[in-house]
Amino acid sequence: MTATIRERADAVRRFNRFYTRQIGALQEHLLQAEFSLTEARILFELGAASAGLKSSDLCHLLGLDAGYLSRVIGGFEKKGLISKARSAIDARASQIQLTEPGRQVLASLEQAAREEVVLMLQGLPERQQEQLIQAMRQIQTQLGDGDHSYILRDPQAGDMGIVVQQQAQLYAREYGWNMEFEALVAEIVANYLREFDPSCERCWIAEKEGTVIGSVFVVKHDQTTAKLRMLYVDASARGMGIGNRLLEESIRFARLAGYKHMILWTTSVLVDARKLYQKAGFHLVEEEQVHSFGKDLVSQTWAREL
Repeated sequence: MTATIRERADAVRRFNRFYTRQIGALQEHLLQAEFSLTEARILFELGAASAGLKSSDLCHLLGLDAGYLSRVIGGFEKKGLISKARSAIDARASQIQLTEPGRQVLASLEQAAREEVVLMLQGLPERQQEQLIQAMRQIQTQLGDGDHSYILRDPQAGDMGIVVQQQAQLYAREYGWNMEFEALVAEIVANYLREFDPSCERCWIAEKEGTVIGSVFVVKHDQTTAKLRMLYVDASARGMGIGNRLLEESIRFARLAGYKHMILWTTSVLVDARKLYQKAGFHLVEEEQVHSFGKDLVSQTWAREL
């Protein structure tokens, strides 16, 4: 072991000690609540998974002992925070989902955690806040899970042009759609940027090694209905679970924003996307024959309750 690598290892350890102290201070609020940090993490993971999770999934995600997790889940069930349903894939296992009281508890925990971090960030100038976030993203990328590492983040300047370009190229290449589709995507993006309401609308950008590889938008359709728009994953990043993750984040946000329903538009030729929507609980409510983007298509509207 060289002196240089030892020095670098010591630098990493110093950062770990500092960050642990910093996070410990931010999490004091949660420690004062009735839930431990581990219990809060379990609630967070269940809230992020719209179709629920098995106990084995939670053990894998959080590195928990099965016996300990079973006791926590039992406590949640007694409090009415979760419900269990037999898995459609594995009849021996149960899918665990948050109930409405469970989602309310999660929302309060997330709000408390967000407020603690906001207080920390407000102590820094705007430029230093951005530098901090960029440094965190770089650490995530560098220490990610090999080729399957990616991050979801808020859009930055220039991202929307990339989203329009990538979607136009993808659908032209794979489905032969003409530039009418690019015009539609550009209009959706422009409207989002002009009319963005952070209280009830959101965009996520999927990024891998500094490259945009996917995105999704949640916009307001009416007072009780959110609309999912422009979910896509670049061909280079398929098979990584990004589409499912973007969809789960969208549903979770819509619930927390107070929406009761979510709708989306697609076409019958987008078979993989339709499978993803069905898996997430959407169902077909309307369809019609149309001629759009230079092709004869079946336009479809899908919906689900939140």
